[in-house]
Amino acid sequence: MTRRDALIRVIDSLHAEITALKINDVAGLERATQDKLAAIATLGELGTGPAGDDIRELADEANRLNETCRIYVNLMAANVRRRLQNLTGNTSGAYRSRLGNAYA
Repeated sequence: MTRRDALIRVIDSLHAEITALKINDVAGLERATQDKLAAIATLGELGTGPAGDDIRELADEANRLNETCRIYVNLMAANVRRRLQNLTGNTSGAYRSRLGNAYA
């Protein structure tokens, strides 16, 4: 396998992650993440070396897709936080430590 092939696998996996995040497919997200990690491990095994324009373009695309995944995850986490705050009546948004009260 070449670096190009491994980068294409990373990109395909990131597309699958984004799709799984959009439809809340936990099993699909898990599969896509494992595929991505395997492709990244393959890239690591292939080592570094001079990168042509095609490799740089693929790496840039992978970075853009990874950033998109990060944004989706952060939005989902913010939504969960907001819902939990609404359920508990804590709408201040601040995190408070409960550890101090545990030993009182």
